[in-house]
Amino acid sequence: MQRLILLRHAKAEGRSDSGEDFDRRLTERGRQDAALMGRVLAEAGFRPDLAIVSSAARTRETWAAAAPAFADVAAEFDKRLYHAASGTIRAMVEAAEGRADTLVIVGHNPGLHLCAMELLIEAAASGHEMQRVQSKFPTAAAAAFRFDEAGRPSFDGAWFPSEHGGGSEG
Repeated sequence: MQRLILLRHAKAEGRSDSGEDFDRRLTERGRQDAALMGRVLAEAGFRPDLAIVSSAARTRETWAAAAPAFADVAAEFDKRLYHAASGTIRAMVEAAEGRADTLVIVGHNPGLHLCAMELLIEAAASGHEMQRVQSKFPTAAAAAFRFDEAGRPSFDGAWFPSEHGGGSEG
């Protein structure tokens, strides 16, 4: 794998009809922000080969809204990503090695945010980059990392919907 994109689900409703957190769906703003972030990433030259998506309703809907910005991306839905810890996310990334040049993980905080921070530390990112991502990783935020032949990460950027005309931070 040459690149990893971590994409947090977009803004979701506060409560689902079932009362279960797993079933919470995106708000209208969430659908718009997810589509926006797909376009922002595509315009920045990112094109995932594989998407591994939490099977929660809000992550599936986030990917459904973002995916049209990319062509023909294989998607897998995995319940293990539902509120996964950083270690689980990283294990899933490692397990996908060799299956894609660019992998996108669509998941949840706090695990996704922590994973991004761990990769920033390993990448020896600048203080400014670290602070920017540490201070927030709002809904529909994305962070990307490149990996060298030895598997060492380098920071490839972070994007927040509010910086591209999307909804407020949340």
